[in-house]
Amino acid sequence: MTSGPAAPRTARPRPPGRGVPLALLAPALLGLAFLLVPLLALLVRAPWRSLPEQLTSPEVWQALRLSLFCATAATALSLVVGVPLAWLLARTEFRGRGLVRALVTLPLVLPPVVGGVALLLALGRNGVVGQYLDAWFGISLPFTTAGVVLAETFVAMPFLVISVEGTLRAADPRFEEAAATLGASRFTAFRRVTLPLIAPGVAAGAVLAWARALGEFGATITFAGNFPGRTQTMPLAVYLALQNDPAAAIALSLVLLAVSVAVLAGLRDRWMRTA
Repeated sequence: MTSGPAAPRTARPRPPGRGVPLALLAPALLGLAFLLVPLLALLVRAPWRSLPEQLTSPEVWQALRLSLFCATAATALSLVVGVPLAWLLARTEFRGRGLVRALVTLPLVLPPVVGGVALLLALGRNGVVGQYLDAWFGISLPFTTAGVVLAETFVAMPFLVISVEGTLRAADPRFEEAAATLGASRFTAFRRVTLPLIAPGVAAGAVLAWARALGEFGATITFAGNFPGRTQTMPLAVYLALQNDPAAAIALSLVLLAVSVAVLAGLRDRWMRTA
């Protein structure tokens, strides 16, 4: 019995990562070195022997406590107004939604100093809104701790909104529709059904917003100033220490670096699941 002609062999696809062209590998390694060398230099030049003394000084702890408080308050404020804003962008259709989304994400690309100037013109004593806050309620926001919180919220909230909106778009809206057919209002469906579904996205966005608020510099120094104990956060303390005590500036930078690494490590599992 003769067998028919053998079926042609299909070539196996080459696994990715093998045979990387030198034209791509060389600039990729250069880019990696460009990102890693400054961080390694920070670790190499760190004053490890005097680091405990640097980090236990009253000025450092004062700036650290203020930074943690303001970043947490800014994140809480972002959650209160940012989650409903993300839901509005993801679940409702209205004229000009694209423009609203562009304006919400504008602080991501806007220079922070420009954001501080805008806040000063809006909420300063002679600002568009600030003049009425001062005249009617005696509230002055610039150069106060509340001003730091508002400046950090301005630059950090878009990270939360983008994360939550993306999670809402990925969530199945049929669960909300099923809740509506059972008599639940839209707010009840959001609170009892949607919010538990998008909780991981909200948590990830909150962590990103908190980390961004903790590292904010430009809008803070422009709108709130640099007053120790009142508006001097960790980034401002780093900037001031760099002029007078470089060792202290490096020590403060290491604290912020450690926080950033912790944030990335905490979000790694979520990024892997998304990928």
